[in-house]
Amino acid sequence: MVDRIFAGVLLIVTLAYAVIAFTVIKAPFQYDPLGPESWPQILSMVAMVCLLVILWKPDTTTMGVARKTWFRLAATIVMLVAYAELYEPLGFILSTILFGTALCAMLGAGIVRALVFGVSAGVAGYLLCVTLLELNLPEGELVEWLMTPTEQEGAS
Repeated sequence: MVDRIFAGVLLIVTLAYAVIAFTVIKAPFQYDPLGPESWPQILSMVAMVCLLVILWKPDTTTMGVARKTWFRLAATIVMLVAYAELYEPLGFILSTILFGTALCAMLGAGIVRALVFGVSAGVAGYLLCVTLLELNLPEGELVEWLMTPTEQEGAS
């Protein structure tokens, strides 16, 4: 029963999203074959099909969620919000290192492994996005401030 209630509420949200995706989202130009407005449309259609399947035939087993799991979910949401807030000021690399390290540590990795993952995800992700995908990722206000020459250096 809970599955059907959840799917019904989410279906209403998805229908509203689909209306926005098909009527409001318009791109001034197409820079890939599908175009930027196609992805929200495809996402809304796939989500509606999945939710209709859940409404038609929900799971028969119940799933109990432990308190530790709820804590980890809440902590992950808080860390994602912090990552989004720190993304511009710290830049992609530093904010990804912090997020990746904290997430790995929370999921049980040792501090060395978590730090290795965070650093490799930040650096490799930056290099992948900047070189291969040609995306503009923020360096961060902190990095720009540290790299800006001071007035004394400029005068000499």
